[in-house]
Amino acid sequence: MRDIVIVGGGHNALVAAFYLARAGRKPLVLERRAVAGGAAVTEEFHPGFRCSALAHAAGPVDAKILRDMGLEGVAMVRPDPRLAAPAPDGRAVLFYEDDARTAASIAKLSAHDAKSYPEFHRTLKGLAAVVAQVCATTPPDIDHPSAGDLWAMLKAGKGFRKLGEKGMFRLLRWGPMAVADLVAEFFENELVRAAIAARGIFGTNFGPWSAGSSAVLLLRAAADPHPAGSSVFPRGGMGALTQAMAAAAAKAGAEIRTGAEVAQIAVKDGVATGVLLKSGEELAAKAVISGADPRRTFLGLLDPAHLTPDFLGKMRNYRARGTMAKVNLALSALPEFPALAEAGAQALAGRIHIGPEIDYLERAFDDSKYGDLSRQPYLDVLIPSVSDSSLAPAGAHVMSVCAQFAPYKLKAGDWKSRRDELGDVVVKTLAAYAPELPQQIVARQIITPLDLEESYGLTGGHIFHGELALDQLFTMRPLLGWARCATPIKKLYLCGSGTHPGTGLTGISGANAAREILKKK
Repeated sequence: MRDIVIVGGGHNALVAAFYLARAGRKPLVLERRAVAGGAAVTEEFHPGFRCSALAHAAGPVDAKILRDMGLEGVAMVRPDPRLAAPAPDGRAVLFYEDDARTAASIAKLSAHDAKSYPEFHRTLKGLAAVVAQVCATTPPDIDHPSAGDLWAMLKAGKGFRKLGEKGMFRLLRWGPMAVADLVAEFFENELVRAAIAARGIFGTNFGPWSAGSSAVLLLRAAADPHPAGSSVFPRGGMGALTQAMAAAAAKAGAEIRTGAEVAQIAVKDGVATGVLLKSGEELAAKAVISGADPRRTFLGLLDPAHLTPDFLGKMRNYRARGTMAKVNLALSALPEFPALAEAGAQALAGRIHIGPEIDYLERAFDDSKYGDLSRQPYLDVLIPSVSDSSLAPAGAHVMSVCAQFAPYKLKAGDWKSRRDELGDVVVKTLAAYAPELPQQIVARQIITPLDLEESYGLTGGHIFHGELALDQLFTMRPLLGWARCATPIKKLYLCGSGTHPGTGLTGISGANAAREILKKK
């Protein structure tokens, strides 16, 4: 009998496996694909052209996790500027590590905003520090909080009080706000507003005017409080990071099997007893941990007879309809963005934001809200080969494009028939900023929300394993009463992004899960 079986080999599962193995447990990680890493993998999509297939920037990974797993040796690229935001009319703003340089760039568009930027960064950094403390804490048991729960809440409360009256008021007020309203309180220029607000809608089913989108910005700022967000990525693509995670977990004592798809989680008398593989192999285990999303775990891998009708009803209503698509382009040369020409090629090393106004972002969301592909999508672009020449042949480049909004369920047609249309819309949108780009495309890889579900195991195509809405966060992630990694099935736990805090490639969900599981006898 196995000690612990972990379903799925995403980054959170690998982090959980490492901590469990380091504590003396013997976890077996089962990954359905040929390589571990989940949504953080590097793939060759055209001969000689490799790219981070899905996520193209780290969360970043929590610093403590990096130290514990010995990942400091992974060569990380940290572009500066982090983000470039061009506009079709030739204007642009660049977000550097240094606030003064960023303010100088913003000043070309607005003296008011240049003055406000350092204040906004300081404010966000202060609030994010409190949110980060909450993210690293297991949500308390609402009915019967333990002494540990009370102590954790006390520490978080102490951090909250240190914000002062103004800071405390801001944190309480910002969470439910629309991110469009939040940025409008600090900035007047539309391009600056849109570039910062986009962080509150990335990967979500929100537009900038959606209530609660500011909470997403705060959650993501907990990992990195820079207003532009993280642009960090490893040399060799995101797969280099998760392969290092897999190696660290294996060195600690975990076993990792790829090409091993779990068909069912076995349950007897309300207790998880192991898993059944698609190959027919049965693996008995003392405990099972699912790194898959909650809907796939409870509605796909478990016999519904083992769950109460009330729980099943709530899980069926757990929102996980994705709006993200991915387009990877093989390019014959580095594209030219006229609006960024003055800043030089270095301006193309970080992420590139395509979405010049708040209303542009909202219109892109409106299309998907009614079941259609955005005609002018919001794009988050990275050209990693600017800093890492190993990803493309000499002189050539790869472009990684996260495209929103592309609804999982289309009102007309389906993703199999509209795949090329998605690619065409993305290229046409980019061409308004880089006119020569269409002629430089050697090949393209189009990953639809349906592909995210079928090929990468993300139910509904949702990259965060479920919507980051206020009613699906903290003590309610994934459901109220089940936010501590445990499930209604004894000895069955969750460790993926469908658990608190659930945002991006930080590894915190996996670390939180391992900590809670190690408390169990």
